Amino acid sequence: MTESSTSPRPAAFSSPGHGPNADIGIAISHGFTGSPLSVLPWAEHLAAEGYAVSVPLLPGHGTDWQELARTGWRDWYGSFEAAYLDLAARTSTCFVAGLSMGGALALLTAARHGTAGVSVVNPGLSFYDRRVRVVGLLKYFQRTTAPIPEEQSTAAITDDGDYSRTPLAAVHELKKLFAVTLRELPGVTAPVQVFKSVTDEVVPPTSLELLRARLRNKVTEVVELAGSGHVATLDVDAPEIFARSSGFFRDHARHSSPSETP
Repeated sequence: MTESSTSPRPAAFSSPGHGPNADIGIAISHGFTGSPLSVLPWAEHLAAEGYAVSVPLLPGHGTDWQELARTGWRDWYGSFEAAYLDLAARTSTCFVAGLSMGGALALLTAARHGTAGVSVVNPGLSFYDRRVRVVGLLKYFQRTTAPIPEEQSTAAITDDGDYSRTPLAAVHELKKLFAVTLRELPGVTAPVQVFKSVTDEVVPPTSLELLRARLRNKVTEVVELAGSGHVATLDVDAPEIFARSSGFFRDHARHSSPSETP
C-alpha cells in the first residue's frame, strides 16, 4: 500500500463482545507487508454485531521493510496464535479469519488448535513468481525486490508503513510458512469459508486449488468476488465479505463445541 496522510497509523484492534454474539470470538490476521488497517472495516463490522474480535499487528509490520527483514514466519505465526489463544480463553466459541498471508496463518492455527471455523479472503499458499523456488539462495545476492503491483485495484489506500521494497529474506520466510501450512492442512477439522477475487494479481488460483485438494469436504463455501482485487476487504465487494462471514460465524457457532482454551 502507498502512504496516505489522512490514514491512521497501524495498530492492533480489539473489541469485547456484547449482546447475543458476546461469547463468540473471531481472531483476524492481516497479510504480508500489510497491517490491521487492511482488515479494520471487517473487524469493526463484526464488532458492531457483538462478536469479540482481535486483530494483532504482526511483528515486522506497520513499520518498514527493514524491520520486516529481521522477522520470520514463526514470529508472525506466534503473534497470531497468541491472539487466538487469548481470545479463545475469553469466549466459548472461537473462529479464525485472515487476508492473504493471514489466511495461511488462520489455517495453520485451525490445524493446530481445532478452531470452530475458518473464513479467509484470497488466502496465500503459492506464488506467481517462479523465482521464489530459489529465493533461499537468491536472498544472498539480491536483498530486496519491488512490491507486486496491482494495476486494476480499486481498494482503499492505507498507510501501513514503508514497504516500498520487499525483502527477499522475508519472502523466503513466507515460502516456509506456506510449506508448513500445506503440510498441516489435513489437521483442519473445522468448516472453511473462502472468498476469492476473480482478478487477483498477488495470489494465484493455485492457492485455492491446493486448499481444496488438501481440505476436500472441509471447504464448505467458496464465494467469488467479481469486482475486487487482492485486498478485497477494502474493495467494492467488502460488504458481501462482511455479511456472509458474519452469517458463517453465527451459523457454525450454533453447532460448535466450546473452543479450546490454553
